[in-house]
Amino acid sequence: MKKKSVFGSLASLLVLASILLSSCGTPATPVTPVATDVPATAIPATAVPATAIPVAPATEVPTVAPVAAGPSCGTDPVVLKASFETGFDLPFKLSEEFTKQYPNVTWDISQDQFANLITTTPLVLASDNPPDLLRLPTMVSFAKDGLLKNMDDYAKAFGWDKWPVPQLNQNRMSADGIRGSGTLYAMGLNYSLTGIFYNKKLAAQIGMTEAPKTVAEFEALLAKAKTAGLQPIMEWGSAKSGMGLAFPLQNLMAAFGPVGPINEWIYQKPNATIDTPTNLIAAQHLESWIKNGYFPSDINAIEYTDAAARFTKGEGVFTFNGDWQNAGYEAGMPGNVGFFLMPPAVAGDGPAAMSAPLTFGIAANAKHADCAAFFLNWVATNEAARQIDVTVGGSNPGGPADATMPAVTAGSVTNETLAAGPVMGKAGNSMDFIANATSSIFAQGWTPELQKMVGGQQDAAGLLKAVQAEYLREISQ
Repeated sequence: MKKKSVFGSLASLLVLASILLSSCGTPATPVTPVATDVPATAIPATAVPATAIPVAPATEVPTVAPVAAGPSCGTDPVVLKASFETGFDLPFKLSEEFTKQYPNVTWDISQDQFANLITTTPLVLASDNPPDLLRLPTMVSFAKDGLLKNMDDYAKAFGWDKWPVPQLNQNRMSADGIRGSGTLYAMGLNYSLTGIFYNKKLAAQIGMTEAPKTVAEFEALLAKAKTAGLQPIMEWGSAKSGMGLAFPLQNLMAAFGPVGPINEWIYQKPNATIDTPTNLIAAQHLESWIKNGYFPSDINAIEYTDAAARFTKGEGVFTFNGDWQNAGYEAGMPGNVGFFLMPPAVAGDGPAAMSAPLTFGIAANAKHADCAAFFLNWVATNEAARQIDVTVGGSNPGGPADATMPAVTAGSVTNETLAAGPVMGKAGNSMDFIANATSSIFAQGWTPELQKMVGGQQDAAGLLKAVQAEYLREISQ
């Protein structure tokens, strides 16, 4: 669907650490930002659409912001062509605010679902009129093919290379095509965190008084929910959204084994494999959850937005998701939603989580590349933009280490997700999302094989072998 928007002028108003300035009237509690070794990344993020949520009016900011030295949008009229992901309200709110501060810049925006972006993005980037700015479902193949702009010069000009190193690492690629270092090809609009959200009232009904400390404790809660006639976990599985069972699966992988080999597989390091003994244990636990009826029986037909809506209406004690959904949960079940990181298999071990940027890149042949880069820098450094990152995106806005961070309302789920960032970062167990390993692994590997597992046509061992075979097929092309 194509949407053209020209935003007028008026004023309105992100994992590594923490923060959010609430537009509510309740007191706000600031969360101190903590520098961690978390790769600047979700998901998985990345990787799934979030429900668009109306945002309360923001505090006014100057209509015209000062023009920074270096690459900019200038003062002549500019129409930035952009490709956004359907369901994510954040980039739209940021683009509106940007035009309010820089009225010479208007937007020509197209949008599509994440699963469709995987197949359409290469064609869009290779076209005669590619987007200046676009949501990237993956990065390596596009960078290898010369379709993405090398952003090293922008990193130097704007000082991004002086920001905390983990923020940019996941969007760097070496000359041999391995992520984690080398040339910068993308930036994040914010830095998300995933984990387990829960319905406080339903959790109390099954005797949960604190977050489980081990996988075994969590599985005991799932069994109690099932016995009580409650839906233990609400999750999505439709191919349109991509199979959400990849979320609990990867959390289980990190609970039973080290995250290093998982990231190596995602980054396409030589000889990396997802078919490991500890990952098999994780997949076997997920298979048992399916057989025990811990997920909805119609999961293969549930889209992301439907799962989010059903959870907010009380269907599901738990759900695996990312902090981008904070605003939706708060609006749908105010005061009744909590969050915790996936517990380890062994008590005392650190928690782990997927943590990824909402990744955007600039087409190699973009007409307004400087302006697009200026926008990306503005997102991370402008006070109003950082406020939107947290209020709408629910995540750490990243940016310079000494940047002033917004505050977050005490008791909100955003407060919980942001506070979990430093805990996970201290444990050193951050992961990118397994759906981001190749351009098609989510659509051609994880989603169909997990759907087969739901249907009883695939087991844990077969799942990992099938996905690894698809992975090798794709990286050999």
